This record gives sequence, structure tokens and C-alpha cells, in this order.
Amino acid sequence: MSPVMLSAYRSILSTPGAPAFTSAGALGRLPLSMTGLGIVLLVSGRTGDYGPAGLLMAVYVVTSAICAPVQGRLADRVGQAPVLLTAGALFASGITILLTTVDLSLWVAAIGAVIAGLGAPQAGNMVRARWTHNLSDRGRLQTAFALEAVLDEVVFIVGPVLVTVLTLSVLDWSGLAVAGAAALVGAWGLALQRSTQPPHRRQAEGSREPLPWFLLGPLVVAACGLGLLFGAAEVLVVAFTEEQGRPGAAGLVLAIWSAGSLAAGLVIGALAPPADPVRRLRLSTLGLLVFLAPLPFAPNIALLAVGFLLAGLMLSPTLITAVHLVELCVPPSRLTEALTWTTTGMSAGTAAGAAIAGLMVDRWSASVGFTLPIVAALMTTSVALWFRGPLPQRHALAE
Repeated sequence: MSPVMLSAYRSILSTPGAPAFTSAGALGRLPLSMTGLGIVLLVSGRTGDYGPAGLLMAVYVVTSAICAPVQGRLADRVGQAPVLLTAGALFASGITILLTTVDLSLWVAAIGAVIAGLGAPQAGNMVRARWTHNLSDRGRLQTAFALEAVLDEVVFIVGPVLVTVLTLSVLDWSGLAVAGAAALVGAWGLALQRSTQPPHRRQAEGSREPLPWFLLGPLVVAACGLGLLFGAAEVLVVAFTEEQGRPGAAGLVLAIWSAGSLAAGLVIGALAPPADPVRRLRLSTLGLLVFLAPLPFAPNIALLAVGFLLAGLMLSPTLITAVHLVELCVPPSRLTEALTWTTTGMSAGTAAGAAIAGLMVDRWSASVGFTLPIVAALMTTSVALWFRGPLPQRHALAE
């Protein structure tokens, strides 16, 4: 990292309260990368089947996707503190119910997954809101958002390795237990920092501009395709490494995938916005499709990891460009809602991907299952190639 970039990050972290709320937010979002994989590892290890594991993970993911916008709206209306305190307690309670009932009844364990999904803390979004409130300089705000993006990738590198090691090498319930503790400590730690939280409003102000669904809709579909890829990958990597006799390598493969995405994200973040973001989206999705195509033929874990590393290099450019296009397409007054729709699309895809991948593994094998990520990438690439919407005048400002 260059001295100029280091200076920029030091500048934003000198903001009063910033190191504390950034640290709490990072801890609070750690369960995002641990819970789904932890459920798959625990349930498949206890039952020997990936179908129930994928379905239970899907229950959690769908619930958290539905409730995430609700948390955001409540935080705007009543403040972050009560929402975070309630969310942390709900998530920890749900994980406790799941862990104590998974051997008794998967239906009861699913109730625990629902409760955990209800309370999955939206720590990352709330930290970004704090940055917006505490930084008035738009240039420094962009640096803060870049820091949050890097922390997201770090979380998705550390989380899979941590939950895999704890579940497979310590106690099979310990990975999810640590996820529950991280959510509780992170959410409550962030809630107690009231001096940096943004002010809340009790009712919306002004009329809202309509969302341009002819532009936003295809991007939501593309996000769903990416979610399908994410959900399938977690289940399939666990199954493939187990078939190879090295189940502990699952977290490492997923971490390598995130590392490739992190490296690409740092490079893309240092570049100026593209003159033609649609073209970049098409190139990155095509690259993702090309690098995923050989996965069904990977003979061992090492080559599978190489494939995921290369696919990861295309992942951040795809995600960053998709968010950029959403920003260009929608009215500024409804940007958060628009991004929530893409997040919901991605979460729905993740749930479907996990469930379908689990069924494919049980019926055939992990190698056959890797055709599902290819279909997901093809879906996203097709949307990118089809996208023709006229971008607003803000596009010209980005060139």
C-alpha cells in the first residue's frame, strides 16, 4: 500500500470514535461468513446428508434477507442502539436453540435458524451509516467505504477458516457458538457507542421518486445469480473436500477464493471509475464464467483452489461495478432501498444455491454439483450482455 493510501486511512481513523465503532462493526459482521458454513458442517456431520444441511442453511439465509431491510428501517426510526441490542440477543438465542435441538428435530432446529435470521446484526450497514454521519468530507467518506469493503473481504477470509477449524478440529458445535458470541459482543459493543450513531427520524420526509425498475430489475437478477453462486460454492466445497478425505480444507479453499476477491478489490478501488461500467460488468462476468467452467473436472483440492482463486479475481470487479451501476441508475434519495433490493436478490440466490447444491451432492457428487455455479455465472453474464438501459447524466460525471 502506497504512503498516500496509508495517510488517507490514518486520516479517517483519527475521527473520534472511529477505531472503536469500526472494530465492533467488524466483529459484529463476522457471523456473516461463519453461520451458513457452520450450519452445513454441523448438520452434515451429524446426519451424514447435505440435503438437510443445505435446507437449514437456506432457512437462515432467507430469514436474514427478509429481515435485513426491516432492521435498517427501524434503525432510522428509533436509532441504532435498541435495534442492535435486540438483534444481538435474537441471533445468539437462535443459535443456542439450533445447537441444542439439531439432534432432536431438524424442524425445531429450523425454528432456531429462523430466530437467528431475524436477529442477524446488520453491523456493516450501520457502521457505514456512522461514517456518513461523522465524516462531512466526501473524499474521506469514499476512503471510509473502501476500508469497510476491505474489512468485508477480511471477514470472509477469516470466518470460513475459523468456523471450519473449530467445528472439525475442536467441538462440532463450537464454530456456531463462536459466531453467536461474536454477533452478541459486536452488536452490543456497537450499540453502546451512542455518541457516534447517526440521529434517527420518526417518520420519512418528502415524497419519493419512483425506482427505475427497467434498469434496477436486471441488476437485481444479476445479484440473484451471484448469490446462487455463493450459496452453491459453500456447500459444494465442503462436500468436495470431504469426498477427497480432507474436510478441513474447505475453509482454506473458501478463504483463497475471498483472498483473490480482496486482491482484485484493492486494485479496482485504486482505479478511477470506468468510462463504461456496463462494459466492465460484461468483461468481469465473462471472466467469472470462464474460470468457473473447469471446476466440475477438478481432480483434486489443489486445482479446485486454483480455480476458485482465479474466479475470485473476477468477483470483486463484478460486485463493485454492479453497485456502481445501481448508484448511477437510481435516484439518490432511494439509493439505500435500491441496494437493499440487490442484497435481497443475492440472499435469495444464496438460499436457493445452498439447497439445490445439497440435493445435487446427495443425488450425484460434488463434481457434478459444480455445474450449478457455472449456470449461476451464465445467468449473471447473460444479464450483463443484455443490459442496455440508458444511464442518467450522472454517468457522464463518472467518466
